[in-house]
Amino acid sequence: MSSPILAGLNPSQLEAVTAPDSPVLVLAGPGSGKTRVLTHRVAWLIQERGFQPWRIMAVTFTNKAAREMRSRVERLLGGSLQGLDLGTFHAVCARILRREADTHLPITRDYVIYDTDDQLALIKAVITDDLHLDDKTHRPEQILRRISQAKNDLIPPDQFLPQTYRDEIVKRAYERYQQRLIACNALDFDDLLMCTVLLFEQNPDVLARYRRTYDHVLVDEFQDTNGAQYALVRQLAGGHRRIFCVGDEDQSIYRWRGADYRNLQRLRADFPELRVILLEQNYRSTQIILDAATAVINRNPNRTPKALFTEQKGGVEISLYEAYDEKSEAGFVVDTIAGLVASGQVQPGGCAVMYRTNAQSRVIEEAFIRAGLPYRLVGATRFYGRREVKDVLAYLRIIHNPDDSISLSRVINVPPRGIGEKTLSVLSGWSARQGISLYGGLCRLNEGAEHPMQGRALAALLRFRQMLEGWRQLRDQMPPADLLKLVLDEVGYHDFINDGSEEGEERWANVLELLNVASEYEQLPLAAFLEEVSLVSEVDNLPEEVSAPSLLTLHAAKGLEFDAVFITGLEEGILPHSRSKDDPEALAEERRLMYVGMTRAKRYLFLLHAFRRAGWGGSEVGLRSRFIEDIPSHLMTVGSAGGVSSVYRSVTTWASKVPWRGGPLDATGGRPPLRAGQRVSHPKFGEGIIIECRSSGEDQEVSVQFEGAGLRRLLASFANLTVLED
Repeated sequence: MSSPILAGLNPSQLEAVTAPDSPVLVLAGPGSGKTRVLTHRVAWLIQERGFQPWRIMAVTFTNKAAREMRSRVERLLGGSLQGLDLGTFHAVCARILRREADTHLPITRDYVIYDTDDQLALIKAVITDDLHLDDKTHRPEQILRRISQAKNDLIPPDQFLPQTYRDEIVKRAYERYQQRLIACNALDFDDLLMCTVLLFEQNPDVLARYRRTYDHVLVDEFQDTNGAQYALVRQLAGGHRRIFCVGDEDQSIYRWRGADYRNLQRLRADFPELRVILLEQNYRSTQIILDAATAVINRNPNRTPKALFTEQKGGVEISLYEAYDEKSEAGFVVDTIAGLVASGQVQPGGCAVMYRTNAQSRVIEEAFIRAGLPYRLVGATRFYGRREVKDVLAYLRIIHNPDDSISLSRVINVPPRGIGEKTLSVLSGWSARQGISLYGGLCRLNEGAEHPMQGRALAALLRFRQMLEGWRQLRDQMPPADLLKLVLDEVGYHDFINDGSEEGEERWANVLELLNVASEYEQLPLAAFLEEVSLVSEVDNLPEEVSAPSLLTLHAAKGLEFDAVFITGLEEGILPHSRSKDDPEALAEERRLMYVGMTRAKRYLFLLHAFRRAGWGGSEVGLRSRFIEDIPSHLMTVGSAGGVSSVYRSVTTWASKVPWRGGPLDATGGRPPLRAGQRVSHPKFGEGIIIECRSSGEDQEVSVQFEGAGLRRLLASFANLTVLED
């Protein structure tokens, strides 16, 4: 046991790496060296057990993880590994299918793999050309998602059993979609898994050959496997039974992608001689963080208890803060990170702000932007760059300025209304030749002028122009939020953007978040709202090399670690998400998500919730998350994020003192008659505190946090504010 491969392993890691040739399940707690165990196991089998690299298959979920694993094994063995079959599930299956296609499949070995765009184009053709259905009623994304689910459950078209009329449509679409794929000599990503499993199932001799080829099968992140992936692993290891799986049921957070943590239970049933090894020593977090995370996850049923421990005894108590609202919450995050950085306790890049949904990033991004401070958005498009946000803003821009041809071109057929690319191209070319804008061309269509439009295309263009004119007549009569609600309702944007998937719901949540922004401009014109949004989104790009705090969803946090972690929005309906209300399995996954977020923290953990939070263009009182209640009180310090004026002062202090900041966004001009920190009264909104003042031409724009009405942006000349305290 003196091999250098074993140097530095703790007892549990050593037991796992040197385990006998029988089924092994390593349940690895967060920060316990999961990848270390897997790579050392591969190196041990090659160097100490004498297995040839090409007799070993190791599978994981991402190309990045596969590259890292291969690199680590090569460093351990001191050279390049020829023949080691280490890669993602899809890559391994693609190689198998290329070897076997000509003999056993209805495609040839030079088949192509269709990506998401290819799949959407193909299913749209199936719906419209083959089934003669309306793709607005039968959404391609929805049907494709159902087909993907069926493939992951190993259900080919002929075995798909419809239960409803919609299921019948899915079955017919699935049959034609698969026929078209084969005709194109193509597979999609789900086919790579399903076809390999069915290949082995229908050709026992082929399966026997691969079982002889691979003496050992190793699986990383086993808790994230779906039905097809588990079936593949069981097939390959079913003969020699030398299967080595590493995972953690407590970190299974991809149910929406088909991951099924119950595969751990199936593994125990299919391999009753399974040896289970727990990795409980954590090399990342303090004991206080581990104890708090354990208290949260222990409430989940059907799991293997783990006693996580670390040599970092004690640690800083977890900080629990209640903010007044989401803006105060975001301001407190910015302020606290500034304090940690300024005192030298952390580097900016060692901080992370986490949230349940992408829509929550908007207010946090703006807190950083207004302070002129850099941040890094992980795994998502910045809020004002998201497709649905740009769509909605484009509608408002053409209501404000219909000659904005770029915005008009963006939404003239969004949602689809029969104005295709050819129609738009003809109209654009004709308008340009007339020396007028695209909107000018729309206006001339029914003014008696000669034009090239006719039939259905002309009717669709005239209907759109009529809608636009109706909105423009209301532009100066309605607050921006009310106008936005009207537009969304009349164009049917909800049904267009929300296809029932989690992604669709998140896109709609982003639209609602923009509605929340618009609701703050009740007494300001549409132009002021659009100008503010443009200024914020314009500074939304920062160089990647800047050391800056990371903003990311809890799902994106898997596998990462930070010195300081802030988990925001800890309220019922947000985390846990409202979708989990009546679904015990979904609630258990929400708890695992919280556990993953907490265990990303190395030294400092901040849990934040708000007394009030904007929603649906209004403001609602929140109920703090049940997950907070699970944490023993002696592990936390409880405080308040303070009043909005103190948050404003702390943000501006950071912007003036922290050396790694970007350019400030302060208003120009002389000293305004109203100042931040003043307490004021409004005839309609009641009493509040001014948190920001900006010059607006000869006027002044003020942001006031009202006790009952939330944050409002007002023009001083119209607001009729009375100063109560100076």
